[in-house]
Amino acid sequence: MATSTYDGDIIAWANEQARLLRSGLFSQLDIEHIAEEIEDVGKSERRELKSHMAVLLAHLLKWQHQPERQGNSWRRTIKVQRKDVLDCLKATPSLKPHLQDVEWWDSVWAQALNIATKETGFLYEHFPESCPWKADDILGVDWFPE
Repeated sequence: MATSTYDGDIIAWANEQARLLRSGLFSQLDIEHIAEEIEDVGKSERRELKSHMAVLLAHLLKWQHQPERQGNSWRRTIKVQRKDVLDCLKATPSLKPHLQDVEWWDSVWAQALNIATKETGFLYEHFPESCPWKADDILGVDWFPE
């Protein structure tokens, strides 16, 4: 079988690496790039959790700051994003410590503020500088900010 390069065709490369692993041909493996790809899986999972949480927080902000616009669409988005966050945490329990990490929350909050300001037209100053809610509340099935 012809060898594929990591930079040339990553899918062909990945299939080839899997074949080499299954065949026990360990000396032919591209160890450095395999390690990179494994690390990237973790980064991807962290990005997914952050993205779902940011969308959830943005909708909670909109819910709180635009009560006249509250409706089933926002309620549904909040419900779906809560479920997606909880699914991420269930599938990858090692992500749970992020919920206790101040730097992670700061980053997620910044992303949520970006979303909320774009979607509401409000200035950043309209919203709190940091997340005013507890993770347990944010992820609580029936919780909505007042």
